[in-house]
Formats: sequence, C-alpha cells, structure tokens
Amino acid sequence: MPSLMRILLMLVLSCGLASADTIRDALVSLCDPAKIATITAERGANPRVRKICYWLEMARKAGREPSSEMREVMSAVEWGGTAKGELTADAMTRNRMIAERLGCLDEVGMTTLRSGKAAVIRNGPYAGDKLSVDHIIPRAVCAELDTTLANLELMPMRMNSSKSDSIGERQVDMAKKFHAAGLLSKAGLDAVLAR
Repeated sequence: MPSLMRILLMLVLSCGLASADTIRDALVSLCDPAKIATITAERGANPRVRKICYWLEMARKAGREPSSEMREVMSAVEWGGTAKGELTADAMTRNRMIAERLGCLDEVGMTTLRSGKAAVIRNGPYAGDKLSVDHIIPRAVCAELDTTLANLELMPMRMNSSKSDSIGERQVDMAKKFHAAGLLSKAGLDAVLAR
C-alpha cells in the first residue's frame, strides 16, 4: 500500500507541475524526426509511442485537446500542414484513445507509460494483458517503417502475438498514404503491394 500511495503522490505532483511548456517540450522531443532517425534498435520507437501517450493524456488533463496538441507538435517539428504530420498526429491521438478505452490511463498505467513500458490493460476481454506496440504494416514486410510513428499502434499483447505478417486492405491503403506523404519509399510501397 505505501508504494501505491507514493505512485499516487507522484502523479498528483506531476499533474500539478506539468506546465504547457513541459508537455509540449516532451512531445516535441519524442516526435522529432531527427531524433527518431538516430534509432538503431529494432522496435526502438515503441517506448516513444507509450511516452507520447502519457504526455497526450497529461495535455488532456491540463484542458488541451490531444489532437490539437499533436498538430502543434507537428508544426514545431516542421511537419505542420503536411500529410506526414497529419498521419503522425492522427496515429498518436488514436493511440491515446486506445489506451483510454483499455483502461491503461489509471495512476499505475500512467506511471508505466511515462517510463516507456507496457501498461496493464484494465478493461475488456484483454484485461490483465500488457499494452503492446504493433506495426500496422508489419516490420517483416517493410522494415523501413519500423520507427515511423504513423505506422505504430497500441494493442493488447495477445492480439499482437496472434497476428500474422499478412497484408490486407488497411495495410495497402496505409502504404499508399505513407508513400504519398513521403514516409515510405517506392521500394517499400512495392514490397507491400507485392504481398
């Protein structure tokens, strides 16, 4: 019980101390394409997705609309008003909503997400499972999208584990959008379409 009280106290303090500038600076740093380009580890952007989810929830708690916040962040990283900025903002906003629906934005979940780790799902048929990060277009098909934030989506670990590397209509549609936005090369698009 004392550790739960410490977690609650930390969350209350962090909510009170997280100014608009702190939230925006954290999100800009996490979404900065130049920083993401330096990631070399396989699935190295996954912790960023979880941290972005945390900071978007902090923005919401501070009275700001997460989708508007992400659009401001995209402007700050010079992707404002572009298709890649829109795709990225939409994906990260959707991830916060997924985490909310699955009950991962409680006090313990927020502490876990802030550190970039997988929160425990509290709601629905996957309750008790971990919240993992999945590639919309599978890494096995198109490794160049491994760290592309717009291609990363939160989902229950069991659901993620049971997925195959198959390509369906959604993946083809997203590949075309990613290519048109400059997030996916022609070779990458061809690899998706060949499946």
